[in-house]
Amino acid sequence: MTASDPAKAAELQAEIDQTRERLGQTVEELAAKADVKARARAKAADLTGQVRRNQVVRRGWPLGVIVAGAVLIGSAAVWRRRKA
Repeated sequence: MTASDPAKAAELQAEIDQTRERLGQTVEELAAKADVKARARAKAADLTGQVRRNQVVRRGWPLGVIVAGAVLIGSAAVWRRRKA
């Protein structure tokens, strides 16, 4: 054996380890994509969150309604003063 053989072996082993790591990550990604049930649950949870956020926004009084009410009350007060 020459002095470079152990170095080549270590280099080869490091390359094999990196390849295994990448392969493991790829398998995990493919398994996640193939798990339709979990993806459907995640999508449903996301949509539920969006609906809840939209409901909170719609429950509050829009600025236009508040302004229109203030104008209406102010107009009624001015009209009553002029009439009296």
